[in-house]
Amino acid sequence: MKRTTFRVAVAAMTVLAALAGSMALLTQEPASKPETTAPPPVKVQDAAPPSPMSAWERAHQEQLKNDWPWLARFKEADLKVAAPAQGEDRVVFMGDSITEGWHFEGQDGSFSGKPYINRGISGQTSPQMVLRFRQDVIELQPKVVVILAGTNDIAGNTGPMTLEQTEDNLASMADLATANHIRVVLCSVLPAYDFGWHPGLEPAPKIVALNAWIKSYAAEKGYVYVDYHSAMKDQRDGLPPTMSKDGVHPLPAGYAVMAPLVEAGIKSALAQ
Repeated sequence: MKRTTFRVAVAAMTVLAALAGSMALLTQEPASKPETTAPPPVKVQDAAPPSPMSAWERAHQEQLKNDWPWLARFKEADLKVAAPAQGEDRVVFMGDSITEGWHFEGQDGSFSGKPYINRGISGQTSPQMVLRFRQDVIELQPKVVVILAGTNDIAGNTGPMTLEQTEDNLASMADLATANHIRVVLCSVLPAYDFGWHPGLEPAPKIVALNAWIKSYAAEKGYVYVDYHSAMKDQRDGLPPTMSKDGVHPLPAGYAVMAPLVEAGIKSALAQ
């Protein structure tokens, strides 16, 4: 009887142990079991849709991709420019929209009848001008080049730029001109309190600092310096409404101030 009882007890304990093991397995999460519930969705703030570009902006972006310095802008016109006549005091104006918008010829032109060539392109920065300097200045064989650049550099039109980078590009254009026996007139950047297309950059003090460098560099190298800024600025170091509608581009009254200043600069350069 004792042996039988012992066997029954052992059997019972074996069954109980097996049942306990099965229960433990049932309560464990298999390692390969997939996630049964998806995590709650993360709410993402909808981004504001981009502002639609104007036709001009789309064309400008396409042009920058295909011809960054815009060599095509004056390519055909440059090919039509004949060599200077004997004794011709040809002058090329290199610049951005401030130069491009300057009317040279006609009844309201500042330099009617004079051999002055306008090679300004709206929106351009100084690195773009360096790349087209040979085509649009040197190959036209002027006696003098008038360089006005820096506004769009400070505005970041082709990306952020330091003043030192602008200075280097101005120096490069002046070096190219000098190496090709072209006399250099470096102009101050016009005053601007703000840029309507890139507001909040506080350009006024940056323009003052850049102009100080241009004046010093011109004196060091023997170039002519034309100071538009001092003659045109208001109390905020900006352009007054009498000279500009948008605070950047001159009205005829602004160009009327600039014309005699640059004429005096050209005269000085020709006398060198």
